Amino acid sequence: MNNSASTYRIMISGGGTGGHIFPAVAVAEEWQSQFPQSEILFVGAQGKMEMQKVPDAGFKIVGLPIRGLQRKLTLKNLLLPFYIIRSLVQSFQLLSSFKPHMVAGFGGYASAPLLFAAAVKGIPIIIQEQNSYAGLANKVLSKWAKKICVAYDDMDKFFPKGKLDLVIQTGNPIRLNVLKSLQQSTTSAKSNWGLKEEKKTVLVIGGSLGATTINKSIEAGLQIIKELDVQLIWQTGNRDAERLALFNSDSVKVTAFIKDMDKAYAAADFIVSRAGAIAVSELAIVGKPVILIPSPNVTEDHQTKNAMALVKKDAALLVKDAEAVTQLVNVLADLIKDKSVSDNIARNIAALAKPNAAKDIVALMKKEIN
Repeated sequence: MNNSASTYRIMISGGGTGGHIFPAVAVAEEWQSQFPQSEILFVGAQGKMEMQKVPDAGFKIVGLPIRGLQRKLTLKNLLLPFYIIRSLVQSFQLLSSFKPHMVAGFGGYASAPLLFAAAVKGIPIIIQEQNSYAGLANKVLSKWAKKICVAYDDMDKFFPKGKLDLVIQTGNPIRLNVLKSLQQSTTSAKSNWGLKEEKKTVLVIGGSLGATTINKSIEAGLQIIKELDVQLIWQTGNRDAERLALFNSDSVKVTAFIKDMDKAYAAADFIVSRAGAIAVSELAIVGKPVILIPSPNVTEDHQTKNAMALVKKDAALLVKDAEAVTQLVNVLADLIKDKSVSDNIARNIAALAKPNAAKDIVALMKKEIN
C-alpha cells in the first residue's frame, strides 16, 4: 500500500447520541492532523444529532434511513426491515463509490448497515466501544472487526471468544477542545466566566440536554451552596434554562449549554456530572474531584456501570438519581470541606486518564490498512 497521505480514504460511522459522535469526530480530527490529504466521509442516521454535529466539526456526512428498534410495541417496528434493507443497499452504493481503505464504527444502530456492508466487501473494519457495557451494534459487528477498541477493564466478556486478542484498551477519544483545558490556568478560566479567582468553583453539567434531577437538586440546595461561599457554573440544558436564569448572580452563572467546555473544566475546582462514557473519560483527563449522578434513563443502566468503575477505584463519588434532591448538595458540601478526600479523588481519577486514545486508535487503523 502506498504510504502517501493522499491515498487514504476513511469512512466513519456511529451516532444517535453525543457519546457515539464525539469520539468519532475526535478520531477524524486526529487522522486529519496526521494525514491532511486524506478524504474522510461520515455516515449517520437521517434526522439524528450527527447530521448537525459532524458538519459543525468540519466533516462531510451522508444520512441513511436506518431507524432503531422501539422497545415498546409499535407499528414503527413493522417498518424496520424496510429501513434496514434500504440502508444496506445505500451502504453498498456508498462503499462502491467512495472506495474506503478502512471503515471505523463507533456504536449506535447508525453504524450497523455500513460496517456490515464493509465486512461483506472485505474492507477492514475497526470498532470502538465507549461504555463499560457493550452496545448491541458493536457486539454484533465485533465478529468481523480487525480491532475492537475499548475504554474499560474486563470487556472481553462481550465479544466472541476467538476475538479476544483483538480487544485493545485504548480509552475513549476526547475532543481537541477538551484536551486544551489542560493548558489553561484555573485563575484565567475563572475570570473568563466573570468569577473571583480566589473562590472555589463548582461546575454542574447535565449533558447536552441538561438533567432535570441535577437541576432540581442544585436548586433545592442553593442556600447550602451560598453558606459554603463557593461559586457555581451551572449548565442546565434548554428545558430548565429560562426558569433557572433568575438565580444568575455574581457567584452563580446559569447557562443552557456550554460551547467551550475547556474553559468550564479549567475554571472548576469540583465537578458534578452525569456518568455518560465520554463525560467520564473527559473528567479523568481534567483530573478534578467529581460527584457522578448516573442517569436512570439509559439502556442497560450504562451510566451506573460507568460510574461504579470509577467509584471502585476511589476516583469519584456516586449519588443515585432517586436520592439526589435530598443528598447531592450535602455530599458536595462534605467533599468541599474535606481536602484529603477531594485530593485523593482528583489523584485517582487523573490516574485513569487516556489522553492519547485518538492517537492510539489512528495508529491501529493505519496498521490495518497497511
